[in-house]
Amino acid sequence: MTVDLLGLFGNSTIGVYSKTTDRMVFVPPQVSENQAKKIEECLKVKVLRTTIGDSVLIGALANANSKGITLPHFVRDKEINAIKSALPDINVAVMETKRTAYGNMVLSNDNGAIVDPRLKRKDVVKISDALDVEVISGEIAGLPYVGSLATATNKGVLAHPLLKEEEKMHLKEVLKVPVDVGTINCGVPYIGAGLIANTHGAIAGFVTTGPELFIIEETLDLVNSE
Repeated sequence: MTVDLLGLFGNSTIGVYSKTTDRMVFVPPQVSENQAKKIEECLKVKVLRTTIGDSVLIGALANANSKGITLPHFVRDKEINAIKSALPDINVAVMETKRTAYGNMVLSNDNGAIVDPRLKRKDVVKISDALDVEVISGEIAGLPYVGSLATATNKGVLAHPLLKEEEKMHLKEVLKVPVDVGTINCGVPYIGAGLIANTHGAIAGFVTTGPELFIIEETLDLVNSE
């Protein structure tokens, strides 16, 4: 199945707790063996159980693509070592700023990244170096926390339903994939908070409806994925 449903900690906002790329999916240590197997089968990548700064809010705190990962300043050395052990060639950027929710502030794939316009230029450069892509400031639905307002893969972007036309063109230009709008979890517009996805599959919060799943499959080009 290319799109599956899941809850973490009894919650449908699975994107707050997990993050995936085409190489790895990062989940909290409390995820059960059955849940981990389900995630691996759907996304076709290995699970890495970890925390970020001893927090289970991995999806909110970390942003990643296949080349790099951006982490808040309070990340622990043991957590960085766990990531590097699983992915020895990954670029790790520890952001020495007061801002910490890089999963909410950055939307990326392997082609590019859109970041919160409030980030300073030097921090944008650091993110660009880690992810090895062009990074441009932008908004979604007139809001700056782009990572929580959309989910991006190397095949498509699903964004907040109030995405403006100029924002849509901006996303397409930078991320170099088709862009469409939708909701998750029975009408919630904060896509990134309730949907994780990569080239192979997607996992949405467990209250996501059939019509929402259809749009996810179409937008992220998962209909014929194996």
